[in-house]
Amino acid sequence: MDKKMKIAIVGMTVAILGIVIGIVVSLVNKMTPSNEVMLLTDYYKVEDSEVIIILHDEIYEKSGIMSDGTVYIDYDTVKNEFNHRFYWDDKENILTYTTPTEIIRADAASSKYSVTKSLIKTESDYDYPIIKLYGEEVYIALDFVEKHSDFTSRFYVDPNRVVIDYKWGDYLFTEVTKATQLRLEPSIKSPVLMQLPVGQELMYVLKEEAPQKGFAKVITKDGIMGFVKEKSVKESYYKTVESTYKPQEYTTQTRPDKINLVFHQVFNKDAAGKLEELIKQTKGVNVISPTWFSLNDVSGTFSSLASEEYVDKAKSLGLEVWALIDDFNSDVDKYELLSHTSRRDTLSNSLLEVAMQYKINGINIDFENIPSKAGEHYIQFLRELSVKCRNNGIVLSVDNYIPAPYNQHYNRKEQGEILDYIIVMAYDEYYAGSDVAGPVASIGFVKDAIYNTLEEVPKEKTIIAVPFYSRLWKETPEGDVSSESFAMTPASNIFKDNGVEPEWDDNYGSYYGEYEKDDTFYKMWLEDEKSIEEKMKEIYKANVAGIGAWKLGLEKEEVWNVIIKYMN
Repeated sequence: MDKKMKIAIVGMTVAILGIVIGIVVSLVNKMTPSNEVMLLTDYYKVEDSEVIIILHDEIYEKSGIMSDGTVYIDYDTVKNEFNHRFYWDDKENILTYTTPTEIIRADAASSKYSVTKSLIKTESDYDYPIIKLYGEEVYIALDFVEKHSDFTSRFYVDPNRVVIDYKWGDYLFTEVTKATQLRLEPSIKSPVLMQLPVGQELMYVLKEEAPQKGFAKVITKDGIMGFVKEKSVKESYYKTVESTYKPQEYTTQTRPDKINLVFHQVFNKDAAGKLEELIKQTKGVNVISPTWFSLNDVSGTFSSLASEEYVDKAKSLGLEVWALIDDFNSDVDKYELLSHTSRRDTLSNSLLEVAMQYKINGINIDFENIPSKAGEHYIQFLRELSVKCRNNGIVLSVDNYIPAPYNQHYNRKEQGEILDYIIVMAYDEYYAGSDVAGPVASIGFVKDAIYNTLEEVPKEKTIIAVPFYSRLWKETPEGDVSSESFAMTPASNIFKDNGVEPEWDDNYGSYYGEYEKDDTFYKMWLEDEKSIEEKMKEIYKANVAGIGAWKLGLEKEEVWNVIIKYMN
């Protein structure tokens, strides 16, 4: 072999050896785990005054605030994630939290807080301000929220973070069987976040992500989320994460017997003189609701026709008195009234005072004109009034339309939790301003009123109110539509006087008649004892708390014989 050949062989051997060594080194590097450590302060990048919020197994998009050693969390998160009963008044900078028996308030300008149970307010000092304002951002002390809410929190430093458990149920866990690392990414080359000793429990983070071969995504108890090698942990197991929070119960002042309520439209303080005569025509009525009060202005004052003589007379007739307040004064801006804490207080305190003064049994709220933007403020008013009524033995009932998309802001579900009775006005299906003629309360309309309400309100709190009147509709040749309401007997006489024999209509659950006079077409769906009986059958079947009726004096005497058949 000549010299050149030997040199070529040696060179080739060296080249091959270099390639092999390179492959071996590459394989070793690939198989060797990285020892690079990522500091948690780099992993969770926050300012000194900020706190990372970890909700269960998710790093929340908003940070909390650290102030003088106290963690604060923003109001929107509190309300949307933890407790919808926290209420912020941005007009007067007051936070309110309402329990079943207390109205707790914190002013942003002070570390004091107040507690109101009736008409007396007591003030106390908190260890630190409950509220912090940063421009338009409102933050609440986390431990104050936790005291009144169904969650638990754990705080850690370096970096500042708080882990909040609030989703209760069964979750997948695992346990470290071989000391290993929690890494930033599903790779042994990814930086190490922390060392995991044998026995450390980890919760799986189950998100809709692509599978990571050989790795599981987990989170530690102190809120560090990352990836662990599957061969270093046990097979997954379910564990129940349970709440230890015991919420206060909203006790109610419901009555053991079915409610048979009738509204009494009152125009002056002399109504007591006619009450006995009107009640003698009824049977089984045990609650009367006189229309005594009406809102005056946005300050929370109202007019009153309350009468001690009326209450004494009603009670002597075996009736409870649930005095009604309406919002029919169109000059009163309900948003301006209800969105101010001081104005809600004026209204609720005045109602409580008059209820105690006249020794009435209950208050009935008949606010039928609440705009959607005032919805949450209306519900807050009801919460606050319910506390004052509950602590003084006064029944609080509220009148509602039947459930429909346009009145969802009345929040019947919340009403059903905090109030004593929900009265559903199962009438005015076609009302005075309707541009087409129709029944006051068809049987289908009443069924919807019952069963759609019961999807949100307990049956033991639900009262279905029926109409004691009918509407005579007039349709002119020009296409104009108008109506006039009539009591039961006059409505029946209209058919008789015009030679009309009305026919029963099963679809509507009432008699229907029509006639033409002076080039005008008249229609009427008649409410009488038979139509009321059809409604009572459905009310009885649903086994709700009772019935109401609008209004006393419009009914035929025979109607009461029908009603009492279904009141047991």
